[in-house]
Order: sequence, then C-alpha cells, then structure tokens
Amino acid sequence: MISTRVLNRSVLARQSLLERVELPVVDAVERLMGLNAQSPNLPYLALWARLTGFGIDELTEAIVDRRLVRSVLMRGTQHLVSVPDFRLTRPAVAALLARARRNVFGRRTDGVDLDAMVAAARELLADGAVLTRPELGRRLAERFPVAESGALGWSVQYLEPVVHPAPSGTWNVYGPTPFASADWTGAGERADLAELVRRYLAAFGPATVADARAWSGVSGLREVFDALRPTLRVDRDEAGRELFDLPTATLPSPDVPAPVRFLPEFDAPLLAYADRTRMMTDEVRARVCVGSGVAATVLVDGTVAAMWSLSYDSGAVALIVTPLRRLSSSDVEAVEAEGARLLDFVEPRARHDPLAWAE
Repeated sequence: MISTRVLNRSVLARQSLLERVELPVVDAVERLMGLNAQSPNLPYLALWARLTGFGIDELTEAIVDRRLVRSVLMRGTQHLVSVPDFRLTRPAVAALLARARRNVFGRRTDGVDLDAMVAAARELLADGAVLTRPELGRRLAERFPVAESGALGWSVQYLEPVVHPAPSGTWNVYGPTPFASADWTGAGERADLAELVRRYLAAFGPATVADARAWSGVSGLREVFDALRPTLRVDRDEAGRELFDLPTATLPSPDVPAPVRFLPEFDAPLLAYADRTRMMTDEVRARVCVGSGVAATVLVDGTVAAMWSLSYDSGAVALIVTPLRRLSSSDVEAVEAEGARLLDFVEPRARHDPLAWAE
C-alpha cells in the first residue's frame, strides 16, 4: 500500500517541484510530458516554478525554432510539447478530438462532407501557409456554405493535425489563433498507446487506469494497462485501488520537505488524476476547479494551500494570494518570499506593491 503522502511526494519529484532542476527547456518539457498552453504565459510560469535560471527568451526561442509546438492534445486542450511527443500524442487523442467536435459542432456542420472539408483545409494550409481560425473558417465557408464559418474553422482543429506557430503561444502574445499544417512534424495515424502510458507513468506515476484516462482523455486504456501489466510494478493506494508504475521508478520518502511553489492555471499535477486528493482536498478542489477553469495555485508542504492572481494599477503590479487553509507564520513568510521572486520574473521592470492577502 502506498500512502497518499508518498503519492504526493512522488508527483512533486517527477514534476520537478521538490527542487528546481537545471535542464534545457525541450528536455524539461519532455520530462514533464507537455505543458498546458491554454494561455500563452502558462508554460513559461510552469517552467519558472521548476527550472533553475529559467529565462523567458529560452522558451520563446524553442517555440520560434519549432523544437516545441503548440496544438490541441490531451483532454482536447492546448498543450506545448516537443515534436517527438507531438508525434506520440496527436494520434492517441484523434478519436477523442473527433468525438469532441461531433458533440460541439456536429449539428452546426450538418450536410458537410467532413473528408472533403479536411482535404480543402489541407490545400489552404499547403506550402507553409498560415491562416487564423476565423480566416480559415471563412475560406472554407466559400466552399461549404451550408455551415457557418466558425464551426468549420473549429472542426479543422479537431479533425486535422495542425499547430499554432510563433509568435502565437509566446510570452504575452494574445490574439486570434493561427493554424499551420503539422505535416512537417511527421505525425501519423498510428497511436502507440503503450508508449503513451509508459510516458505518463514516468511523469505522474504511480497512478490508476482512471488517472491516466483523466489526464489524457483517451478511452480504452484498461486493455493497454492489462497488456503492460507484466512489465509494470503494481501496488495499491489507501482505498485499495491498483496503482501502476514503471519497475525502475523510485518513491521518495514521505518526510522529504516540499518548498512553496506558485503554479499557473491548469498546471498538470492538478489535472493528471481522477483522484486529485494527492494534491488537494475535495473542499479545496471545489474552490480551485470551477466549471472548466482551474485557478493558479500555491503549494505549501506539497499541497494546494492558496490561489493567486496579479493586479495592475497605475504602473504597479501586486500579487494577491487567497488562502484556502490556515497557514503558519513560517508558511506565510515562505509564500511572501517566493511571491516576490515570482513578481521579479513576471514584471522585472514594474513597481511591485506588497503581497496582498485576500480574505
């Protein structure tokens, strides 16, 4: 039996949250099995929390050089991954994305030959062409007038492997999402789900089958785990559920200290499990995970203890922290010290107001 405390320390260790590590950004993103990129700054904040000496330019260069690509992947959400990991994950989530498109845009694209629509999108994005989602939708609506342009643009994102090239997805760059063909990545149609499971366990294990499904959104993983069972270590958690892990993986001591960490919205350890109690209580989860949103959080002793946000006023920036449980005076000092470092990273030239504690 593996305790919840050990499971907590395990995910912190594998996600480089017990201590910052020194790694090139592409290696770090692969080790973490991708970074959520719903908003452009999220991957930067995630790496700042994990790497020593991390600078904004290092990640931007990797995105501009196409060593890292941004696309809709796990759970049908935007992620930043390496090119090899795009080749691994995109075929694995293809069925999930097709279902998501059908559920959201199926009625709005009635009467459209989807194969013909995808072929037309490939033509429009051939030879390195880049179109925003609205531009692509309008161009497709000229050929398929029975559907609204917005539904056509979104449908392409779900049915055809596309990436969102720089400057989209780089620090502080917002605006319409550009589409470019992903043909150059070499992503095929064959899904290697066994390798996906092994990579998931390396980044997040030990974990249950339901955990892997919650992280990826991919169905049919029970059969994959059963096929891999002879090559995996199998334990149980405090509730008696089977936990799978790589046989060579080590588990940290439950007593290893966990420093304060500021995590961005949608950070992976909060979303990588069906049972999220290794990271936060159910009561805390109800405040952090509201609808489809997941707040930016503060880890204290390894678990979610607060939420955070930034406030701008008259050229100054303030960090606002909302506690979710009682913190000791030493915890408060540690949060304020790490918060000051966060402000130095995010807004090095702005005036910093004192950290504000919300009720």
